[in-house]
Amino acid sequence: MNQVGSVGLIAGLAFALYAVVAGIVGGKLRSLKITRSAERATLAFCAMITLSVISLEFLIYTNNFNNAFVAVHSNRDLSLPYKFAVLWSGQEGSLLFWTWLLSIYCSLAVLLNRRKNRQLMPYVIAFAAGVGVFFTSLTFFVANPFRELSLSSAGALIPFAPPDGNGLEPALQYRYMLIHPVMLYLGYVGMAIPFAFGMASLVTKQLGDNWIRVTRRWTMVPWMFLGAGIILGGHWAYNVLGWGGYWGWDPVENASLMPWLAGTAFLHSVMVQEKRGMLKVWNVSLVILTFFLSIFGTFLTRSGIVQSVHAFAESDIGPYFMVFLAIIAVVSITLVFLRLDFLKSENKLDSVISRESGFMFNNWILLALVFAILWGTVFPIISKAVEGQVVTVGPPFFDKVAVPMGLMLLLLTGAGPLLAWRKTSFESLKRNFTVPVAIAVVVGVILFVFGVRDLYAWMSLFLGSFVAACVLGEFYKGARTRQKITGETFGGALYNLVARNTRRYGGYIVHLGIVVIFVGLAGLAFKVHAKNVMAPGDMMRVGHYLLRCDRLTSGDTPNYTYETADISVLKNGMAFTELKPQRRFYKASQQPISHVVIRSSLAEDLYVVLAGRDPGTGKAVVEVFLNPLVAWVWIGGVIMVLGTLIALVPSRVEREMAQIRQAQLEALEERA
Repeated sequence: MNQVGSVGLIAGLAFALYAVVAGIVGGKLRSLKITRSAERATLAFCAMITLSVISLEFLIYTNNFNNAFVAVHSNRDLSLPYKFAVLWSGQEGSLLFWTWLLSIYCSLAVLLNRRKNRQLMPYVIAFAAGVGVFFTSLTFFVANPFRELSLSSAGALIPFAPPDGNGLEPALQYRYMLIHPVMLYLGYVGMAIPFAFGMASLVTKQLGDNWIRVTRRWTMVPWMFLGAGIILGGHWAYNVLGWGGYWGWDPVENASLMPWLAGTAFLHSVMVQEKRGMLKVWNVSLVILTFFLSIFGTFLTRSGIVQSVHAFAESDIGPYFMVFLAIIAVVSITLVFLRLDFLKSENKLDSVISRESGFMFNNWILLALVFAILWGTVFPIISKAVEGQVVTVGPPFFDKVAVPMGLMLLLLTGAGPLLAWRKTSFESLKRNFTVPVAIAVVVGVILFVFGVRDLYAWMSLFLGSFVAACVLGEFYKGARTRQKITGETFGGALYNLVARNTRRYGGYIVHLGIVVIFVGLAGLAFKVHAKNVMAPGDMMRVGHYLLRCDRLTSGDTPNYTYETADISVLKNGMAFTELKPQRRFYKASQQPISHVVIRSSLAEDLYVVLAGRDPGTGKAVVEVFLNPLVAWVWIGGVIMVLGTLIALVPSRVEREMAQIRQAQLEALEERA
């Protein structure tokens, strides 16, 4: 199967190269025949990379340790679900997985546009397949997952297979790691398609609304996946790493956040171009920036130039990524400058108090946040290159910059959509904002009275109540108006309101998800932490909880040995629950890891870690965190995904317009 996988890679590379050339030639000559051949080559590229993925998974599941990748990242006693996760657990397999997802995205772009966007598609194929050429070449020539182990004997190489492999990294043996990396990859990789459409529109000078409409949907899908991946990554860090938090401004965490923020800016500013014909340069630049940051994030994760629990080991693929990033930057910037005459705004900003201004302010803050995070992330690399020593930028820097910007964005999340296009009158401001401001003031006073004095926590909850009132008010007013006109029930009116404009109201639901996440983040201000050594019978108090160590037990499984602390918990003097945190030692990888236990509620999480044994006393080291409102972070993530899915569903109006356009197209074909 090693040979089959390698053949799949080299054949996929050949098809991707052909798709690039045929796409460019087909576009230049306006030849449908050549363009169709490029489309078929794209589908063949996907088929060949799929063959390689199947080959590698077969080697993993059959414990073929003659394959170097399998020997390093898997072992015989690894449970079957995690054998699938082995695919992306190492450098070589993760690059193959990246390439495979890209080939699927490319194929979907071809299949969904076989009768649409005919001027754009040859160049879309060329640019997307060009990205495929880079990743396939990197996978085959630099980080090949089908390399075989061998021993040298009497001048000859003899195939070698160890009796067992090193095993999967213990931190990756967690159920959400079966989907978290997949979500991130779907987000990173998917940004290649909006980039390809943006480049194709620049090449063909088709810079009207059509490419924007197409690109918006192709951006929303990976944006949703990337957001879900970030939330799941936080959940993994919270449940596995044992440090009591879910976001630490780690370089690789930052690498995933930056393209998500840039994509957020694009999804907002695109509405200004659709409605007012403005921000054309912004939009195409944001598409380019989002893709660039996706590749940059992939580079950070795989090059080994940053220290992170999420990053792969140091490797020699960094220079290849740097060259690819330089090519992206040079080609993109050149095309934008050559097409500036076609990117002129059709209208000018009429008023500072308008929806256009709200979106512009939103974009400025998002981009300022992106570049602040970028600077903090790469500063250690720059300091090492310039001064020869690493100067680390820690969470305090990011918190100082990001928290105020985040609060400003939260305010615009509620205020922006309620502003009118072109100019907002004083009467409109009073009508739309009186009730939300009043509700926010009441909530703010109540919070202060009940002891919420931390400024940022208070601001998060105060602004969150304002945004929630704004968004829910839009649903209520829209449904009530429809109810009066149609005579429907309120529930029916609300459903039909959303169905008639899924994009708008799906976006509002996303905004509600953001509010809920900020509620969860506000809980960080009230976090409590305690650490103690405990033997059976010992107790420790954390907040209103009393923890008693009842016993310490140990055991063995084929994959790992473990030690468990049985802990009884009392809350306010009453029996509350029993927890069993574990410390595991994985045999194949020879690595220990703590298995966290969490008693979660909407109000707070009781988070208990068995950190090991105290070398002096031999007692168990137990760490306890009391984390308020964490559950709301995960709930907010779910709401955001739900809102995005609703926004992706074509509204009734869009479906009716699509049917009319399809009928017109069929009529033209019949005449031809």
